[in-house]
Parts: sequence; structure tokens; C-alpha cells
Amino acid sequence: MSPLDVVALLLGLAAVGYLLVALLKPDVFS
Repeated sequence: MSPLDVVALLLGLAAVGYLLVALLKPDVFS
């Protein structure tokens, strides 16, 4: 596993987490 793979994985997890929070708690971003 190369460092780029790790970075891509972390970015993907961050994006998924951000979307989940945005969907479950929209008032946070208002």
C-alpha cells in the first residue's frame, strides 16, 4: 500500500463522513 493509497483512503473516508453528517444533522451547516 503506497502513501498515495493511504491519502486517497483518508480523503474518501472524510468525504463520506462529511456527507453523513450533512444528511443527518443539516442544522449544523445552517
